[in-house]
Amino acid sequence: MLKMAVILPLVVGLLLQSNTGAEASAKESSGVPDRKSVPAESQWHVTDIFADDAAWQSDFDKLKSMLPKITEYKGQLASSPQSLADCLKLRDEIGILSGKLYGYARLHRDENSADGNYQALTGKMEGLLAETSAATAFIEPEILSIADDKLAEFRSSTPALKEYGFYFENLARQKKHVLSPAEEEILSRASEATSAPETVFAMLSTADMTFPEILDDKGQKTELSEGRYRSFITSQNRKVRQQAFEALFDTYNKYRNTFAATLNGNAKKDIFYAKTRKYGSVRESALETDNVPLEVYDNLITTVHDNLAPLHRYVALKKKALRLNEIHMYDLYTPLVRDVDLSYKYEDGLKLIQTALSPLGPEYLNNLNKGLTSGWVDVYENKGKHTGAYSWGVYGVHPFVLLNYNGKYEDVSTVAHEMGHAMHSFYSQANQPYATSEYSIFTAEVASTTNEVLLMDYMLKTTTDKQKRLYLINQQLENIRTTVYRQTLFAEFEKIIYEKAEQGDTLTADKLDSIWHELNVKYYGPDMVVDKGIDVEWARIPHFYSSFYVYQYVTGFSAATSLADQIIHEGTPAQERYLGFLKSGGSDYPINILKRAGVDMSSPKPIETTLNKFSQLLDDLEKIINQP
Repeated sequence: MLKMAVILPLVVGLLLQSNTGAEASAKESSGVPDRKSVPAESQWHVTDIFADDAAWQSDFDKLKSMLPKITEYKGQLASSPQSLADCLKLRDEIGILSGKLYGYARLHRDENSADGNYQALTGKMEGLLAETSAATAFIEPEILSIADDKLAEFRSSTPALKEYGFYFENLARQKKHVLSPAEEEILSRASEATSAPETVFAMLSTADMTFPEILDDKGQKTELSEGRYRSFITSQNRKVRQQAFEALFDTYNKYRNTFAATLNGNAKKDIFYAKTRKYGSVRESALETDNVPLEVYDNLITTVHDNLAPLHRYVALKKKALRLNEIHMYDLYTPLVRDVDLSYKYEDGLKLIQTALSPLGPEYLNNLNKGLTSGWVDVYENKGKHTGAYSWGVYGVHPFVLLNYNGKYEDVSTVAHEMGHAMHSFYSQANQPYATSEYSIFTAEVASTTNEVLLMDYMLKTTTDKQKRLYLINQQLENIRTTVYRQTLFAEFEKIIYEKAEQGDTLTADKLDSIWHELNVKYYGPDMVVDKGIDVEWARIPHFYSSFYVYQYVTGFSAATSLADQIIHEGTPAQERYLGFLKSGGSDYPINILKRAGVDMSSPKPIETTLNKFSQLLDDLEKIINQP
């Protein structure tokens, strides 16, 4: 919606579930080290935020004392430009301090989820954040109650208001959607209750559901889980991946009515908020936050529809390469080559990344190296550590990057990805005041994916071994398939179900299954056997509880592909435009920021550029497959 009173850090990356129960025990028995055993130079420096818990507590108390002070401005913002400036400055101070407090607690918690102290500090801070949001809910409605000419006079006469220029413009644009102070406070306080559908989904899918045992690649019985599904579905043993597929979706199918009820409830919640704020639809509400025209969303779906032939060709090629009579949904993630040794020690992976990112120029590389050697990154897995990877920016300190590095090429690519996020935060926070430092979700994946694309381009240019090239080409094809094609399928699904819900339809399991099945048939084409089990896949997608979010993966990936192409072929001019993009933060609407960088997301061209690259990779794949 509108700019929140407190800007929480934009946490971007591969956020996966923490290990619990049997999986955690399995990790412990397999020799995963304790936190204390991890070398200090491989750990991030959370002490750069606060020296210790006592310093944290001191600033926590300070933040609590600031809330009554900001409420003193209630009813005073129109009285003078200085009152308005002082209130906004205090809100920024609250936001900066909140980001540090929450970051310290949460990052420590993610080092070891079993640490009860940091679980408690994180919960304590989350409670204070809710109080902060309620205490500052009056600000935007009051600003919008100031007459336009009076606000213009305030801005022109008061230098301290200059840095809030874009904020005022963006706020005025959404004026008709802001309610009275009392109504805004009610909506703010209602957020915990209205998040119930998402909470129920999370508890059902991660805590209450259990999956059966299947036979793994060694023929041993192994309990299936969401975390293990990825390794099973990519197995070279077709029986293993078929078993995993059927066991996973048979389990989801048992709860399909409950999942349908939670998704339907979430849609009703979104419709309530959209109508209350006088939006024409939930989709309009979601996109207008960043001033993204609805046409961008529609053009995305149309452009992908017009380019489904390459995906159909990919399915046919994969069927041929895997020597299958029929290709099923559970064959889709299978690598085309096995036993390729693309492993790197962490230090060697960093050298590879720095070489691959050299087109970004010496300034970028120097700052990248600074981040990699100055306590930004937590490198290796330890017992209780949060799984996956993410980047977390703390304004006034520096970004932090969580990894679980295991030495595979995918881990190197993940480092490049997360450091792309970190560098975006670094440049944004170094060049923008707090009020415009937070870049939007629409641009969040651009910087990270640009790094990945540059890394892959370098690898394909320098790798001559046939099997390794086949592996890399397959991986990049999968990146485009899962990010552009698959996420567009998700985006189209959301568009369809919200249109139905807004017309008064109840989203039943049967309706959701039918829509999902038809979309998979359309996207994957005539060679694919669309197994009935896939019909319930909608039930396991957590992103559907953040409505109209997933399309931004596609726009971000496509923008990054276009930018990387320009950086490689144009050199310095494109490099300078790109650094300008990183430094822009949230100082303008994301469509405008990307246009200045050289990419127009209101046109189909970036999507077409990405799908043309997909076709070129298919040509390379076909040549390798047809080699004697």
